[in-house]
Amino acid sequence: MWDPDRYLRHADHRLRPFHDLLARVPTASPARVLDLGCGPGNATAELADRWPEAYVTGLDNSAEMIESAQAHARPGRLDFRAADLAADTWLPDGGVDVMVCNAVLHWVPGHLARLPGWTDALTPGGSFALQVPANFGDPAHVLLDELAASARWKARVAGEPRRFAVHSADEYLDVLARPGFRVDAWDTTYRHVLHGSDPVLSWMEGTALRPVLAALPDPERAEFLSEYGALLADAYPARDHGTVLPFRRVFAVAVKDA
Repeated sequence: MWDPDRYLRHADHRLRPFHDLLARVPTASPARVLDLGCGPGNATAELADRWPEAYVTGLDNSAEMIESAQAHARPGRLDFRAADLAADTWLPDGGVDVMVCNAVLHWVPGHLARLPGWTDALTPGGSFALQVPANFGDPAHVLLDELAASARWKARVAGEPRRFAVHSADEYLDVLARPGFRVDAWDTTYRHVLHGSDPVLSWMEGTALRPVLAALPDPERAEFLSEYGALLADAYPARDHGTVLPFRRVFAVAVKDA
């Protein structure tokens, strides 16, 4: 389903919230770092650059993403493994100094209830850092939902797109701020200035559109993209300086007391 090349088309914009999240992680010298939902591995490699003495592991449930990420592997320093964070039985195996969840938890149903178990695996002074998209009420997603639910497409897309569950900064704060943890939580709306033809469609092709397109055969896929692209062009008109995509994201960093 996943296409690393399409995901990386807007890598600079997608990495900006990752950098903002990482800037608030106070753990200075971790020995073990996990990137939960590492995708194509480009951000995971930056974790290895930030903490050159740490062993960094990227985890993802997509075989395509793990295969692409292997290009960033560094023997004895950085590796990538398959793992399904959405599986009820998945837990970090303990002794983790930093865990990063960058734009992945909305793919994990019921993740809010699972965060205490994940953060229990942190070592004293360790950090758990998350960032989730919070723009599912914006036109790009609303139009996708409406088109997929239309008479023409409803039966063909097999219930996609799925409904994502994300929470407010306050909710993440309340769950993570248990005895023995201090938490920093916030939200930010970015205004990404995109360029090129149909740039918002290009952005969506790397993320929320993937399950919809995977459900369609090639001829119908092109038709769906044409209809959806026309809707996006009206909702996000090009300006002299580019096409602006507002994008709100929610962040939280939980630090275990030393």
